[in-house]
Amino acid sequence: QLQACGGGLVQAGGSLRLSCAASGRTYSSYAMGWFRQAPGKEREFVAGISWTGARTDYADSAKGRFTISRDNAKNTLYLQMNILKPEDTAVYYCAASRQGVVGIISRRVREYDYWGQGTELTVSS
Repeated sequence: QLQACGGGLVQAGGSLRLSCAASGRTYSSYAMGWFRQAPGKEREFVAGISWTGARTDYADSAKGRFTISRDNAKNTLYLQMNILKPEDTAVYYCAASRQGVVGIISRRVREYDYWGQGTELTVSS
């Protein structure tokens, strides 16, 4: 089970850190990702990280502003978000992908096997 938290209401330009705690199983050999879904839009990739944490991948919208990290000892995934913009407003989901075992960080929703329940972020202008 994945449990995302840390969302809330923040002003544009502000920062926030999302966390995703895993329980019931270990995801240390899985690639992990953050996705988001704004109202009326499809779920989209935000950032991904390899199972070791050595490699990361970011959507263009997140590059330079967001940082994904993980602590396998704590079975926890993070997303540090800086310089937030109103267009970052969405429900954010964490997810785990078995493809991480072979070193792949996927950007495709369908290639993630386990999903958290989502945490909502609202960025006011």
